[in-house]
Amino acid sequence: MSSSLLKKRRFLPYFITQFLGAFNDNIFKNTLLLLVAFAAVDTLPVSSDIFINLAAGLFILPFFLFSATAGVLADNYEKSKLIRIIKMAEVIIMLLAAIGFLFHSYLSLLILLFLMGTQSAFFGPVKYALLPQHLKAGELVSGNALVETGTFLAILFGTIGAGFIAGSGHAEVIAAVMVIIFAILGFIASNKIPAAPAEKSHQPFQWQPITQTQRTLAIAKQNNHIYLSILAISWFWFLGACYLTQFPNFTKHYLLGNQASVSLLLTLFSVGIAVGSLLCARLSRHQVNLKLVLLGGALISVCSFLLGFSTPSAITTSIITPSSSLWAFIAQPSLWGVFISLFGLGISGGLFIVPLYTQMQILAQPNQRAQVIAANNIYNAIFMVASALISIICLAMLNLSIPDFFELLAACNAVVIFLLWYKAASVA
Repeated sequence: MSSSLLKKRRFLPYFITQFLGAFNDNIFKNTLLLLVAFAAVDTLPVSSDIFINLAAGLFILPFFLFSATAGVLADNYEKSKLIRIIKMAEVIIMLLAAIGFLFHSYLSLLILLFLMGTQSAFFGPVKYALLPQHLKAGELVSGNALVETGTFLAILFGTIGAGFIAGSGHAEVIAAVMVIIFAILGFIASNKIPAAPAEKSHQPFQWQPITQTQRTLAIAKQNNHIYLSILAISWFWFLGACYLTQFPNFTKHYLLGNQASVSLLLTLFSVGIAVGSLLCARLSRHQVNLKLVLLGGALISVCSFLLGFSTPSAITTSIITPSSSLWAFIAQPSLWGVFISLFGLGISGGLFIVPLYTQMQILAQPNQRAQVIAANNIYNAIFMVASALISIICLAMLNLSIPDFFELLAACNAVVIFLLWYKAASVA
């Protein structure tokens, strides 16, 4: 059924729109960060370290500021039209970003990164709230599986594409052209999305971001099963942020790999999530099956522990030849356990996340669905910020090794999965 959805107008234009949006986000963000990392000091408004951390913060800040407002808008207005407005905003932002790239205006690009984060914050609620209006109940699991597959592959391709762009001889020109092209293609695709009329919402739109945020979070807590789904999804993003952030140093210091090797790890993880998402749709027979959440959660702990355990120790690392090529890196037998564990970790994540998104969409009231998703995005952002703080505490203050950190995450995940299962059973 998953592949058949890609042949239907009620899904394909939407899928292309969200894929290109995630892809362009990562092309823009990662190309900017790579250019900053290798830019001459006198061309930057601040040091590269400060700039990169500012960029990370400014991209996620809009999810705190605007998610609630985005949810109210998505519940009050026709969704396909709202998507087209959001995608047109992306085109304008990317036109300005192209100018910023061409004139090496890093300060303006930093501001535009915040605006791109804002655009993503407004797109998130309408992106997931639209699905139940265009898909039948038996298609929702498959639809969400395809969305998660597309999202993580877009992140992967965008990140790798940014590396090629930043390493080229005319990086700024290529980046300027690419971000405009993909923004326009996304807008064109959005024009083919069928109408999705707004349900009658009991909450009129007013510009009250603090009040709306409080109300949105309260809506998410009205249904215990929805709230538990949100917490579980946010935990997934916490784990994902912890793993992805460590890939560069993990590859460099423990696997003796290079930048291409980091891309390989990202590929294994992202493709694993895509495979797990599609596998979930097949195993669940296109119905919500929360047993797969428990299975995926348990396998996350197993694979995370094996990832840390299979990492070569300081003693055996000396037998690994520093890899000047990707094939030499892959050919190291002592690293195959790492590769398998990481791929398994991605598959486990796909099994874990798809039923949760689907259940959240099904259980939410139609006139509050986008606000529930907005609350999920707020919690996701909080958990991702927490992942950065926890990583700093464990790695910098407690001096844990990255493999030990992965094993700690495995133990913490086992506890969290048990608590979620216990709480879900008590409210059933």
